[in-house]
Amino acid sequence: MDLASSTQGKRYLMYIAQNYSYAILRPLQQEILNNGGEVRWFLEGNEVNPDYLHQDEQRLHSIEEVRKWQPHASFVPGNVIPNFIPGKKVAVFHGFDAGKLNRRGQLDHYNIRGCFDMYCTQGPSSRQPFEELAAQHKHFRVAQTGWPTLDPLFKPDNSNPYTAQNDTRKTILICSTFSRNLSLAPKLANTVKALRDSGKYRILVQFHPKMATEIVDQYKAMQDENLTFVETDNVIPLLQAADVMLCDTSSILLMFLLLRRPVVTFNNQAPGPHLLNVTEADKVADAIAEALSHPPELMASIEAFCQQLHPYQDGQSSARVLAATNDLIDSGGKELKRKPLNLLRQFKMRKKLSYWRW
Repeated sequence: MDLASSTQGKRYLMYIAQNYSYAILRPLQQEILNNGGEVRWFLEGNEVNPDYLHQDEQRLHSIEEVRKWQPHASFVPGNVIPNFIPGKKVAVFHGFDAGKLNRRGQLDHYNIRGCFDMYCTQGPSSRQPFEELAAQHKHFRVAQTGWPTLDPLFKPDNSNPYTAQNDTRKTILICSTFSRNLSLAPKLANTVKALRDSGKYRILVQFHPKMATEIVDQYKAMQDENLTFVETDNVIPLLQAADVMLCDTSSILLMFLLLRRPVVTFNNQAPGPHLLNVTEADKVADAIAEALSHPPELMASIEAFCQQLHPYQDGQSSARVLAATNDLIDSGGKELKRKPLNLLRQFKMRKKLSYWRW
């Protein structure tokens, strides 16, 4: 059965809890619509801005509306989804495994919370650990599909608002996670000011939406003709506009590497040969200059890393996710065991959503 035939008549829910999830799921939404399926959005909590919904995107405002609509599958670029949402539940991730550890000292990317029927992984490096976990837990499938978010990454955008045709300087994109223990933002403020004041670069700054307000305000106050602070629900154009990235342990750096462009990291938790990692603020400027020279050994390490992380550059990851999901729906996933009850987690989600019907 082709993709259109298996998609027609099916209903797919985009279940999101952060503004960046819009951009993650929109390529997948377009693939569904192109093949005759229906899409609705459900916005969990107050951290999602409904103003980011496009005019032609349809929202379900309550759990009751979701249950009445009866989605065949829900796509989640997050960690959890309530068990009272109908249909199959598919994890598509909000980022790559950037080596972040949870409170128990384990890699958080591979924390199985018992919410999903399938994990759509991005490449061999994530597929293999999830396959081992699937063999252990037996209540979810694993499919290597690539990440739908990146479908537009490999398609040039001639209307990119973050490029400057008449400015020949190299562009630095500075990104940071919100965790104070991991974030470069409070530690490198003076370094960023010095880079700005040198006038050598165009600098774009974009932080995780949970970044502390006082840090955001500090960087906004730095804006001038050399530095721009950007708030957006779609980072793809920012990535495409930059020549080099300065980052910490945020998973956005992995998206940038897929463009085969170098990343300088500050105190990265999982440094490797694909990164230029520094641990002292006064080493940042020299590392950026080195990165922009594209050392052959570094670029070869980036290529090898990308082949394991996300080997696809065809812009067809959404189609692979949709095909794997349709197979799960049509087969019923009969080979899978029941998911764990997760009583405490489900209670917390019911409380958050104020939903107590059974």
